Amino acid sequence: MTKTLEGKVALITGASKGIGRAIAVHFAQLGAQVAFTYLSSVEKGQQLETELGAHGTKVKGFRSDASDYAQAEKLVEDVVAEFGKLDILVNNAGITQDGLLMRMSEQQWDQVLAVNLKSVFNLTKAATKPMMRAKAGSIVNMTSVVGIKGNAGQSNYAASKAGIIGFTKSVALELGSRNIRCNAIAPGFIETEMTGELDQKVVDEWRKAIPLRRGGTPEDVAKATAFLASDDSSYISGQVLQVDGGMLT
Repeated sequence: MTKTLEGKVALITGASKGIGRAIAVHFAQLGAQVAFTYLSSVEKGQQLETELGAHGTKVKGFRSDASDYAQAEKLVEDVVAEFGKLDILVNNAGITQDGLLMRMSEQQWDQVLAVNLKSVFNLTKAATKPMMRAKAGSIVNMTSVVGIKGNAGQSNYAASKAGIIGFTKSVALELGSRNIRCNAIAPGFIETEMTGELDQKVVDEWRKAIPLRRGGTPEDVAKATAFLASDDSSYISGQVLQVDGGMLT
């Protein structure tokens, strides 16, 4: 495996499980020094720190709430103090609280918007300081195909993920002159611990609707993220890369 991220310092939010975990593992395999966050899954976060350390690269987990502005600022300061710089930011932290609009509470709306969208603002704003000083950086934001096409029962989630797309394009336009790139990844149906709880018939129906006839893996998303984080994509900014098996084609 070519070490395309060797010498880079990456911060990945929400990395204790699923897609975030796969990104952290893949980045370590590619030679990156990895800082990652977790919140409720403390044990899983500590396990990941041990696992990533086996790749022989510097790794540190931070318990931090990305939706809290002050915590996000402190997190970036702590990462730069620990690692000396910050080359890559992956905004992956996210939650769902699904429900039809007529039954959705204000709290369900506010919480999803705070964790999924405000966290991206918080971390990106904090990370731009060290990146602007270095005149280099790559920011990758995790959106979703739901942010592009919408989905019944997910108006809060869809709004947060659509917001990430508008934010990504605006940041790319603002920071391009400082050699800072900003892109988004829109995963489709990715099979993780969460989808493992779904009825098998539902999963089979979803697979049938995808041109590649399978759900994606967290590793599929991790590889796309690594490409956008690395210098291999040095002339790509402001884009939304769909990792969805052709689902929205």
